[in-house]
This record gives sequence, structure tokens and C-alpha cells, in this order.
Amino acid sequence: MSQPAVIIAFGGVSPEHEVSVITAMQAAAALKEKPYRIVPLFITKQGKWFTGPQLLELETYKELNSLESKAQPCHFAIDEHGRTVLLSGKSGLFSKPETIPVKAVVVAFHGSEGENGGFQGLCEQYNIPYTGCGVTASALGMDKRLAKRICKAEGIPVVDDVWVTESAWSAGSGNIISDIEKLGYPVFVKPVHLGSSIGVMKCRNRQSLQEAIETAFRYDAHLIVEKAVSPLIEINCSVLGDGADAEASVCEQPLSKDELLSFDDKYLGDAGKGMASATRLIPAPVRDELTSAIRQTSLDIFRLLDCSGLVRLDFLVAKDTGTFYFNEINTIPGSFSFYLWDKSGNTFPGILEKMILIAENRHREKNGRVRSHETNLLSTKAARGLKGLKGKG
Repeated sequence: MSQPAVIIAFGGVSPEHEVSVITAMQAAAALKEKPYRIVPLFITKQGKWFTGPQLLELETYKELNSLESKAQPCHFAIDEHGRTVLLSGKSGLFSKPETIPVKAVVVAFHGSEGENGGFQGLCEQYNIPYTGCGVTASALGMDKRLAKRICKAEGIPVVDDVWVTESAWSAGSGNIISDIEKLGYPVFVKPVHLGSSIGVMKCRNRQSLQEAIETAFRYDAHLIVEKAVSPLIEINCSVLGDGADAEASVCEQPLSKDELLSFDDKYLGDAGKGMASATRLIPAPVRDELTSAIRQTSLDIFRLLDCSGLVRLDFLVAKDTGTFYFNEINTIPGSFSFYLWDKSGNTFPGILEKMILIAENRHREKNGRVRSHETNLLSTKAARGLKGLKGKG
């Protein structure tokens, strides 16, 4: 049996696939000097699973068409001792897959099934420690509408919005447009289940609104249309920890060319650096009172949604009044927002180590609870009371 490995899982069937690759490469580089065996788990845009040392090199992803021929297919399995392993390679007459015991999984997906609780559920099924939020918090974090509704119910300020579904839009858009126009232009159209500003558009009139909605439905069947905050500044804050044992980072003010922080603003400054390449001011040049309020609200939301590991929360601030609104939570932020922790003496390798430790602690706590019932309802004696289950001859 080989050394237990820290698996870095990334890629996936998502419009944010390439961003996930960058985050994973950054994490792998940060953990290089740590006493872990680092093993990549790359999921292609078609959903195929691969591993291999060459997948830890960013250069590998420049030729995606030839990547599959250079890597090994892989999958999770339970070995004869009941332990979860990653099986790498194909079984054949003269070969068998490599068996890699799993210490923990660093989840580095962005968007879709990797961030919305789907992959987290798979880890739960295989009883693997994994970094970041659990299934419920991941699902809520990916759903902008539900996250806002829960926060609003707890008295956390959010911007007014209208929920738009593709089925309702197809049935008749007139009433929907009327409801949106009650918010007043300009508005922002946002896919509910995407990040990285993909599919987000600002609309100043009915024509641009209709076009934006039709375009956004290419990415998601659920949209929210929000009243624009103007004049606007954006403030972000990261939280690291678990439950009551969590801390908030310094705040940042990301800078953009327009009122909307676009995908290009976030990632195309230096493609190899991901979110770390975006233009930002750290710490954010805002009043101490506003900074304190946003940091405390970030902690409140982290606990309200039962988050764990590391997240980033984004806020909208009305520049003229200082009023702030919760915008969204990123349960797996680009580059793991390591740049927000430098000022407090937390290194990127140190952050990742803490995330792995949190994952292992949560896993240990879960396995310390009762997870099954010893009574076998299908035994001969117990089954006598189960009516209607016997087959009819």
C-alpha cells in the first residue's frame, strides 16, 4: 500500500473549467514543499476522470486534445479493508491499476457539479475527508436566489430582485418584464447557478433586458434580475474556519473598467495567476466602521449557511451612503483567495494545511456519530411484519 495522498480535484463540466485548472495548479505549487503526496484528479469537460504527474503542470492543458493519451483514467473505490482509494490506470492481463489511499481531497472546482454539492456528495458517499463546505452549504452557495432569501430572512440586507425561470419566461414574458421594471433601470441580469460573472449583463432599457435574459438562459434555467446599486463599489471578504471557530480576512476592493466586475477583469490580467491577477486594493480604502460591519456580516453568513473551510463573500456598497448589501458567497473562491490572507500572516501553504485539517476534523466527528442501525429489517423474523413485500406465486 502506497503513501496516503492529498488529492487535488479540479476541472469539471463547467463554464469555469479553465479557472479551476489555474486554482488547482496554484494549490499544487503551494503544497509542493509539504510532506504530502500530491495526486491530481482532473475531470474533463466531458466528465472523464484522469490522473498522472503530468497533470500537475500547467503546460499540459495547452493541448487538451492530446491530454487523455498522456494521462491515466481513474476512479474512487473501496478496497478490501474498507478504505477509500483512487484506482489509477486500466486493468489488463499483465497490469493492474495503482491503488492510492486517500488522505483528503482538496476540492478546487469552480461552478456546476464541482461546487454545487454534487462532488461533495460523492465524497460523502465514499466517506472521504474533503475541503470546503458540505453538501448543503455548497448547494446554497451556488444558488444566488436561495442564499439571498435565507440572508434576508435573518435581517442581512440584500438588493431587491425578481426571480425569472425559463419556463415562466416561455409561457409569457409580459408580467415578468413589468415586475422587473418596477425595480427601475438599470438592472443586472444574473444566472442563479454560475460564478465568475459569466452570463451577467447590465441593462438600461427593455430591449437590452430582453436580450440579456435570452442570453443568460443559455447558461442557466433560473435567473435573478437585480436593481443596480449606484454609485457602486464592491467589497469582498474571506472567511476561514469551521462553525464558531472562524476568522475573517481583511477586506478588498476589486477594481473594474465598468460598474460590473467582468470575467476579463477577474482572470485575464495574467491567466496563470487566476483571481490573484485581478486589480484590487487591499485593504479596501473604506471607513473602519464599514470594514468592521462587513467582516462581522461575513462571519454571520458563514455560520448561518453552515459553511466550513474557506469562502469569499462579496458585498455591494452604495458609495454615497455607505449602505452595504450581501451579493453572493463563493464556497470555492478563485485562487482560494490566498491574497486576502497575506496581510494577517497566513501563507498560502498554511491556509491549505488548515483547510485539510478542518476537513479531517469534520470527517472524524462525522464518523464518531451513529451512522447505521444494527437492526436488519430484512431478516426472516423482522420481515414477517412487512406486509405486501412477498411476491405472489
